[in-house]
Amino acid sequence: METRVGLRHLLPYLRPHRRTLALVAALTVVGSGLALASPLLTREVLDAVREGRPTGRAVLLLLVSVVGGALVGGFERYLLQRTAEGVVLGARTGLAAHLLRLPVAEHDARRSGDLLSRVGADTTQLHAAVTSGLFQLASGAVIVSGAVVAMAVLDPALLAVTLLSVGVAIGLVVSVSRRVRLLSTLAQARVGDMTAAVERSLGAVRTIRASSAEERETASVAGSARAAYDAGLRAARLMALVSPASSLAVQGSFLLVLALGGARVARGDLTVADLVAFVLYLFLLVLPLAQALQAWTTLQAGLGALQRVEEVRALPAEDPGGAEPVALDPAAPLLELRDVDFAYAAGGPVLSGVSFAIPRGTRTALVGPSGAGKSTVLALVERFYDVTAGSLLVGGTDVRALPRTQLRGLLGYVEQEAPALAGSLRDNLLLAAPGATEAELQAVVDAVNLRELVDRAPAGLDSEVGDGGVLLSGGERQRLAIARSLLSAPPLLLLDEPTSNLDSRNEAALRTAVDAVARDRTLLVVAHRLSTVVDADQIVVLEGGRVVAVGRHDELLETSPLYRELAAHQLLVPAAG
Repeated sequence: METRVGLRHLLPYLRPHRRTLALVAALTVVGSGLALASPLLTREVLDAVREGRPTGRAVLLLLVSVVGGALVGGFERYLLQRTAEGVVLGARTGLAAHLLRLPVAEHDARRSGDLLSRVGADTTQLHAAVTSGLFQLASGAVIVSGAVVAMAVLDPALLAVTLLSVGVAIGLVVSVSRRVRLLSTLAQARVGDMTAAVERSLGAVRTIRASSAEERETASVAGSARAAYDAGLRAARLMALVSPASSLAVQGSFLLVLALGGARVARGDLTVADLVAFVLYLFLLVLPLAQALQAWTTLQAGLGALQRVEEVRALPAEDPGGAEPVALDPAAPLLELRDVDFAYAAGGPVLSGVSFAIPRGTRTALVGPSGAGKSTVLALVERFYDVTAGSLLVGGTDVRALPRTQLRGLLGYVEQEAPALAGSLRDNLLLAAPGATEAELQAVVDAVNLRELVDRAPAGLDSEVGDGGVLLSGGERQRLAIARSLLSAPPLLLLDEPTSNLDSRNEAALRTAVDAVARDRTLLVVAHRLSTVVDADQIVVLEGGRVVAVGRHDELLETSPLYRELAAHQLLVPAAG
């Protein structure tokens, strides 16, 4: 059941700024006090003029209250704007940090564009919620309360008329604000859909161009933008009702006070100075009240955006496991799968009863047709997902009993798509080993045959790779990912199709590098190209999520029909028949 977000959910974002907010509150009280003093000082000036008394002192105090109020208000607004920017900064950094710690399954189930919208557009709404919403309500409440007290002292009858005229406007705004919040949440969700559509198109811009699909993709983005526009327009229509309601409250109450106040002055029940003071208090009441009504709708819109932020913050982060490292058994296989079953949340089984062990210092290859579950095994080893049944052990200990930092410190992982992060070659290499020396960087560049790339790049290792590594070839991205993993020198190296984007020359160079590092570490390699794993210590053949054969290359050619078929298709052995 969805939890409705309220003001209490905004408090954690305000808590780090509580000292500044306390100063803002104090300035609000001082500024409100100076504003509330102005009508009384104005009445004092008028009475002094009428009675022929000196006006210098009253005029000076009036100037002090006006100028002092302006200075206090300006400083208060600066502090409030700075606080609001700090709230947005805290929300963005906290949400981004939480997103990076969400389980991989959550990222797989969600659109990255919508998550980006929550970090960007939705958190921006918190600025208005703090400045134009929450604290404008608070400052308005102080002035309105003081004005009501002063007006009650001056003339209770006129106060009753004033409150009656603004009561209708308050009721209308409160009823409208409920709908505004729902529509604001919907509008922000549609903005998230639009951002996801744009992110989808930009992420495949070359494919779209090559397919001459620009118009269709533009129409798709335009449809999402139109939905965001329609939702925002519906919220804007409702919010527009607040302005005329506030205007009617100001004008109506002003006209009523002038009419009835003038009659009371004519009867001698009220002096002109008191009427002027009452009218000034009326403006101090109605104008902040109108702003407060507008602030209430702004706050509701901000809470609608906060709802989307909190939806993500409420998702449980990946469990880091224990804080203390666990001692591993040096005599146990470095990696072992025992009757492992796995199924994604929405779908059938991917792995069923998978069992095999990898002794330390050996090379194991996973082969099989596409969809056999090879990459899924690596995802389970990294604990991107947990096994549905069975056990996966590292050094004789179930991975679920290991702190994730300890587990991943034992692993080097090269993904099949070999992503490169926007930044420099150096940034990408140092991602897993930030303390690596220049000599180590140069050595690993040579090991994976990236020297030619580094030498021709204008800034060497400090050359940019572009968004997603777009300035690199597929093979260069793959070798960069392998170099990054080798640099961290993990005991167990997981390679998912490491040669899929390499030509024969670079494949040979990479195999030489892997042979060198394999002397002091364990390798688990997913391979479609069997020529890269024929010398593996063991080859595990998967089909339909099950282990159908285990052995060396020569053994499997004799004992496994599936392996022999795969080898024949790749011209490693003559085709049968």
